[in-house]
Amino acid sequence: MTLRLFRYLAKEVLVSTAGVTLILLLVILSSRFVSYLGRATEGKMTFEFLFTILGFHIPSFVQIILPIAFFLSLLLTFGRLYIENEMSVLFSSGISKLKLAGYTLGIAGIVLALSAGLNFWLTPTSEYHAVKAADEQGQLSTFSFLLPRRFQGDGQRTTYIDSFTPDEGWMNDVFLSDFVRENGKSIPVQMLASYAEEIKMDSKNGQNYLVFKNGVRYEGVPGTATYRVTEFDTYAMRMESAPQASITDPETRSTLSLLGSADPEDQEELQWRIALVVMIPILSIIGLSLSQVNPRQGRFFKMLPAILLMILYMALLIWGKTAIGKGKIPDYLGLWWIHGIFLCIAIGLFVQYNQMFSRKNARLPNAQSPDPQDTSLSNE
Repeated sequence: MTLRLFRYLAKEVLVSTAGVTLILLLVILSSRFVSYLGRATEGKMTFEFLFTILGFHIPSFVQIILPIAFFLSLLLTFGRLYIENEMSVLFSSGISKLKLAGYTLGIAGIVLALSAGLNFWLTPTSEYHAVKAADEQGQLSTFSFLLPRRFQGDGQRTTYIDSFTPDEGWMNDVFLSDFVRENGKSIPVQMLASYAEEIKMDSKNGQNYLVFKNGVRYEGVPGTATYRVTEFDTYAMRMESAPQASITDPETRSTLSLLGSADPEDQEELQWRIALVVMIPILSIIGLSLSQVNPRQGRFFKMLPAILLMILYMALLIWGKTAIGKGKIPDYLGLWWIHGIFLCIAIGLFVQYNQMFSRKNARLPNAQSPDPQDTSLSNE
């Protein structure tokens, strides 16, 4: 019965955890998708990169969502069992609340193992590839983000193309507005061309060129002595590309490399990864204790204080993470003191709500012994 009961509780809690995780993940992804979509429509990224960067960021979203989803699932699942009197049946069958806590910690161990894999391996690897993809995206020229028949850019930097020729790769009916710096002054430049093509050179310097065909170039302000109009058959413009920087962000580094680093930012990231794993068993005991409700109260009676307690826990961890990065908290202390506080709270709640050490002894009325001096009864 013990194994069957554990499977039943694990199935209920883990299925609920997966559902809550999926809902919260969809909420975050939708908000990020809207933000990235706005950047894509402004010509700051390609639509293919939009889905790539979202996919790489999913593990970093899940690593934060998972402890929260597990905690909420415990409250919902165990609260339902109390409301439907299933807990009363378990307790009457000889299952103690201490044993139920052991089952809960066993389920927390499964979630803990998943969270450890996310925090210590999958998320850093995924974030590394996300930064790498962003650097590759930054190497693309402005013309890689253009959409036909739309003015794209800001201020004096504006570009327009009428259409693309898929086979040849030409941009048709191109308009380009920009400015050049001469003697500390910005001189406006406009260019109209029938065709344009971006040529990528395989040279050592990796310089690319934009070649315009059959066009006119206007430089300066009309009516001034420096105003020039140039007609051309072919005009080549060198495209500037940003140098590719090395990836050294703490979020992208492996856990083993963070362990051997004394840099405050690396220790901040290491403590954060550990904290998201350690908080799971602590939240499981808090969730078990606060899920115990009276059927007349409803399953959501203790949801608000439980959620507030979880928010306080997470807020303190975030504050401590920032303080470690600024050097205000020593590395040896880290975030362990926050876990210690909430571990004491979890133990206190378990003792209070489950009455582990406060057993009430039933008291029977003392039987009155007959008074030997009572002579009301006479022998006949």
